[in-house]
Amino acid sequence: MPLDSGGVTQLYRSGDMDPADTFTPAEEPSLHYGPDIGAALKAAREFRGLSLQDVSDATRIRRTYLGALEDMRLEELPSRPFTLGYIKAYAKHLGLDPEEAVTRFKDSSPDPDEPLRAPVGVRRERDPRMGAIVAGGVLIVSAIVLWNIAQRAITEEAPPPPTAPTVAVGGPSGPSGPMSVGAPLPAPVEAQTPEVYKTPGLEAADAAGGSADAAAAAARLRKTAEAEAAATAGPVVSPGTAFVAKGPIHGADANASLVTFQARKPSTLIVRGTDGSVYFARALAAGEAYRAPNIKGLSVEVSEPASVDVFVSGRLRGPMSGPTTTVSSLTQ
Repeated sequence: MPLDSGGVTQLYRSGDMDPADTFTPAEEPSLHYGPDIGAALKAAREFRGLSLQDVSDATRIRRTYLGALEDMRLEELPSRPFTLGYIKAYAKHLGLDPEEAVTRFKDSSPDPDEPLRAPVGVRRERDPRMGAIVAGGVLIVSAIVLWNIAQRAITEEAPPPPTAPTVAVGGPSGPSGPMSVGAPLPAPVEAQTPEVYKTPGLEAADAAGGSADAAAAAARLRKTAEAEAAATAGPVVSPGTAFVAKGPIHGADANASLVTFQARKPSTLIVRGTDGSVYFARALAAGEAYRAPNIKGLSVEVSEPASVDVFVSGRLRGPMSGPTTTVSSLTQ
């Protein structure tokens, strides 16, 4: 009888399965079979006599991914959401619970990005520094309250401030009995009632019967009268006096003009054509002059007729007779 040296590790009879074949359990394995979910899925597949290619054709998952999943080579698989989907499809095809398969996978291979849950029955320990901070805050608040209480107590116990003694009016040697009071002093200047404001033009409107148009017309007449009075009061220039420039001269050249207008006082002068177009418009200052061109149909309008002198051919004809006139009428 040969001696057993211990080199034989497994005995089998002729006709039994080859030792190289994978072991198949006698009963249908569950999802908790083996060390991980990959081994459980592999055992369930082999129990049903399916190959990786059969599962790949049914689930549309690559065969390489299925093999990596059974061997738990997670680094060869796509992202984690795809891996969870592969596990669900694999378990569903084998007739197993997909959610239970995913739960076992998460228990054996947790996601490093998900926060860990606190274990049941373990008491959380607080930061010891938090207690010191809270205690310090309580001490500070207590110190402030005590300081306020002490300040109030010191203020209440302090003696009242001294007051001036009451002195009788007139002193001990003054007269007794009722005293006479003099006349009141006048109110200061800033306390006096100001004069009533008068609206400009209100008196003129009242004098004209309350009409604003009548008041404006009266004001224009008064202004014209004042201008005429001022012109009359000025230096008297006799007709025929030669034209003397006393300021800027506007308009045409001396050779192309017969009529010249010169302002003795500020006045507005407007020259219009036959169609109403404006040839010249300006507020003339005292001494300024305007030479009217030799154009037929020109008309002249001034705001102060008595303040504008008319020179024809270089000689004074006199002041404007009215606010509006034609140039041709002045040369006749």
